[in-house]
Amino acid sequence: MRDGFRIIDGDRHVIEPIGLWRHYLASEFRDQAPCYADLQPGADGPPEMCVNGAPVMRLSASARKAVADAAYPRREVLMASQAPQGHLDSMDRCGIDAAVLFPTYGSYLVSIDTMAADLAHAFARAYNDWLRDFCSAAPGRLVGAGLIARHDPAQMVAEARRVADFGWRTLVIRPNPVQGRTLGDAAYTPFWQLCEDLDLAVAVHEGTHALLPSSGADRFESRFGMHACSHPMEQMMASLSLLEGGVLARHPRLRVAFLEAGCSWLPYWLWRLDEVEYKYLQDEVAGRLAMKPSAYFRRQCLVGIEPGEPMLAQVVPWIGADNIVFGTDFPHLDHDEGIVDEGLAAWRELPTGTVRKLLCDNAVRFYRLGG
Repeated sequence: MRDGFRIIDGDRHVIEPIGLWRHYLASEFRDQAPCYADLQPGADGPPEMCVNGAPVMRLSASARKAVADAAYPRREVLMASQAPQGHLDSMDRCGIDAAVLFPTYGSYLVSIDTMAADLAHAFARAYNDWLRDFCSAAPGRLVGAGLIARHDPAQMVAEARRVADFGWRTLVIRPNPVQGRTLGDAAYTPFWQLCEDLDLAVAVHEGTHALLPSSGADRFESRFGMHACSHPMEQMMASLSLLEGGVLARHPRLRVAFLEAGCSWLPYWLWRLDEVEYKYLQDEVAGRLAMKPSAYFRRQCLVGIEPGEPMLAQVVPWIGADNIVFGTDFPHLDHDEGIVDEGLAAWRELPTGTVRKLLCDNAVRFYRLGG
């Protein structure tokens, strides 16, 4: 308990040690385990993670340097986050009772558009097996979210079912198109149906510099530009895809969270979809949407919230107090342990019941955690 609140970190990240891939990959893929190589000799920044001699991230020279410069002062924290005890120590310092863990490098390894489907899904399986062992160090406090590669819809279903057998109730996917398929593509229908049938929540989580079609990547090379675009804009289009494609309408018990983009984009986006697109173009989606887009979102979706966002006292009631969740994004470069203090200070303007929902109750319900 912290200041009278139980705190659930609904978006926390592991830093995967490079050795895990060779250890956990199936034997037929082990020779394709990632390694580090200097692909830009003479340029500032550390070696890049590669698979089969090619980088796993889209990094210009300036972006590579920006990432390295931000990481260097946090190197001890990043190293500690490769082990369960590093997370538990940090959580204890912050007063965090439990955390849902998401990938860092694993997310990039399963998000290379040109990668063979079997290899992408092998990386997802290896990561999930490693994370299961990782979380076993503190059951109930460290909670896994199963990573899903989207290259082959049939293998998505198989891995989702396998992860559910771990006892996990959350999956994580990218918002971007993968091999030409957006989240609303009909090929994913069996996956969404399985998630609904098995009561699995789906967390949509972006990461800048993926080798996928990404907002901003067609016009910016700097991390400044790409990072500004990728998180909020990919979440806007992911939510649109699930709405416009009728996924939420066809699967009313499906639960979806949009993380690490803040919540301030959402009131405008849902207003736009309701009062412009649906109002004037409703006939085009009449067979897929019987309600306004905002009604589906409020019925089935959550959004991650940032402490410093403007006008939260007005934004949160509009979104709905049951539709928000807090995550630290720790140990990534734009957040640190102080985000908990920042949140508790910023949310004093919100009703106590709302703060309790965003810090704990909504995460417990969405992720199906023990109360």
